[in-house]
Amino acid sequence: MFEPENIREWLGLNVVDQDGDKVGTLESYYFDTATEKPAFATVQMGLLGGKRLTFVPLEGVLTSPKYLKVAYGKKVIKDAPSIDTDGELEASKEPEIYQHYGLTYSAGTSGERRLGRR
Repeated sequence: MFEPENIREWLGLNVVDQDGDKVGTLESYYFDTATEKPAFATVQMGLLGGKRLTFVPLEGVLTSPKYLKVAYGKKVIKDAPSIDTDGELEASKEPEIYQHYGLTYSAGTSGERRLGRR
């Protein structure tokens, strides 16, 4: 089971899809600014020269000593919104990430960002 307080220990581990196929490597995570809990991970995907960070929800993640297993298929993850490996998530792109996975998006109570990087 996924223990949010241990997420820093998982950075650099392989990420596998719901079928156990490798998707990439856990690069960082984004927390929900309203709850302070990890909400999305960025997974480093691609080949040399074409690497990118793709967003995947952390809800339903299972952990093992060698990988994180996410609750989505590889194709869904590959088609998800992404940023360059040295890029930043623009606030205007947040709703797109939630929509891709069929999740409800709402900005913070004062209209602030919903996701923050750690």
